[in-house]
Amino acid sequence: MSLPNPLFVEIDVSKATLDIAASSDIAQFTVSNNSDGFDAITDELRKYPVVLVLIEATGGLEAAVACLFQAEGFDVAVVNPRQARDFARTMGYLAKTDRIDARVLAQMAEVINRHPGRERFIRAMLDAERQVLAAMVVRRRQLTAMLIAERNRLYPVHPQSGKSINIIIKALEDELARIDEDMNNHIRNHFKELAARLSSIKGVGTMTVAALLAEVSDLGSLSRRAISALVGVAPINRDLGTMWGRRTIFGGRGGVRTALYMAALVATRFNPVIKAFYTRLLAAGKAKKVALVACMRKLLTILNAMLRKNEEWDESYHHVSL
Repeated sequence: MSLPNPLFVEIDVSKATLDIAASSDIAQFTVSNNSDGFDAITDELRKYPVVLVLIEATGGLEAAVACLFQAEGFDVAVVNPRQARDFARTMGYLAKTDRIDARVLAQMAEVINRHPGRERFIRAMLDAERQVLAAMVVRRRQLTAMLIAERNRLYPVHPQSGKSINIIIKALEDELARIDEDMNNHIRNHFKELAARLSSIKGVGTMTVAALLAEVSDLGSLSRRAISALVGVAPINRDLGTMWGRRTIFGGRGGVRTALYMAALVATRFNPVIKAFYTRLLAAGKAKKVALVACMRKLLTILNAMLRKNEEWDESYHHVSL
């Protein structure tokens, strides 16, 4: 009796629907993006030996279905839309529709499954406490963006519009304060020890701690190079033939990188280790932005080492190399 072929499944996510395609055996189908649709997908896929489920990141719309399949025990990979589109072009698909995307990404899932570094594509399932914290971190960013937009509209403006804008600013400030309080309480209740260790470094505040806990669950379990690449602070080569391009950072987790930027900015003034490192880079002729990104990377590798070794902050960490 022959064994069934392994199945690679792709789910193309939109606000209203989910388009499901597979490498074999299953005809492409579409369901609604709600609990009824989730049930229909899981009922169908339980019949087959699914090896990998690939989902294209879609501004957070993919989170619910990704968590569902993780809870069901499937290996789930969430890929960047640009990566997916580049793969589609490579395979000769120039048109773009939901059904084409689903079919192409089922092929991409098969390629990822054969990749030597397959495990780095698989998303680790967040525990319930981190999921709650992640939701609050995302909502805080949204509120901050709206608050900045309203403040920018305030001047110059007609007095009549100014009254409305001030009302919205007050409401956003109140909601931001409530979110901050809820976030701080949640961290104290569920991540008190971890948060205390991370925030023991001068420059690393509550928002940076929240971003790291919510969006870098791998912190402390990866090498310094891997964690730098994951967040997006590792320099990327751009060398072709005899041309040597400038190294740049690219990709990674933008929200965490923004939090690290602010932390590094403060640390270059008040943290003696990071300040000395930053000063040494400037003295060597590095541009300020390059030196600051290097400080972000050093700060991240120090935090990663502290959690991996289960140790407290110590200034001897300035010997950590980049």
